[in-house]
Amino acid sequence: MDNLNTEKKAQRKSSALKEEISEFKRERIKETACHMFYRDGYEATTIDAIAKQLNVTKPFIYSYFKNKSELLFEICNTGVSLSLSAINDIDALPKTPAEKLKLAVHAVVGIIISHQAYIVVYEREEKNLDNGLSRLIRQQRGLFDHRVAALLESGCESEEFTIKDPVMTATTISGMMTWVAFWYSATGKWSESEIIAHVMTMVSAVAGEKMASR
Repeated sequence: MDNLNTEKKAQRKSSALKEEISEFKRERIKETACHMFYRDGYEATTIDAIAKQLNVTKPFIYSYFKNKSELLFEICNTGVSLSLSAINDIDALPKTPAEKLKLAVHAVVGIIISHQAYIVVYEREEKNLDNGLSRLIRQQRGLFDHRVAALLESGCESEEFTIKDPVMTATTISGMMTWVAFWYSATGKWSESEIIAHVMTMVSAVAGEKMASR
């Protein structure tokens, strides 16, 4: 019995390791493709070129992504899914709406900066997604805006925010944060922390003076 349990544990460990290696390879393909799409554009980048950049064969890439469109979808969905996950986690914290909004801005702007190429590729190349895949991402993005709007509404109820239209304001805040991806530069005059602080100030102004004074 002990030998059987030991064998099962070894099998599970081996399976987990294989999954970890597989996920690493998948992420490596996605990262390389993202930077090529960012640099050269989606239409100008072929699977052959991605394979050459990685020093692998086309069948190797197709073993992880069935086509270039699926690869684009995974890239485009990255920033949206990470941002949605972050705000969901923050919303579950025992914090006030104002505190949650500040945490959300800090987390999401950080994601946008660290995944800059992914965000730009999404905004620039969404037109190349299949309609169904594009709809899935828009639904995710809409859910993110809905989470922000609910947070703003909660803040209005607690008199922390002064907002007439939480839904429109949520869309505005989302757009403000996303736009950072188009002008941020790692070698620019502003550091990541300075940019996050600036966006935080702008969001505070949009949400109302009560938040700015807290």
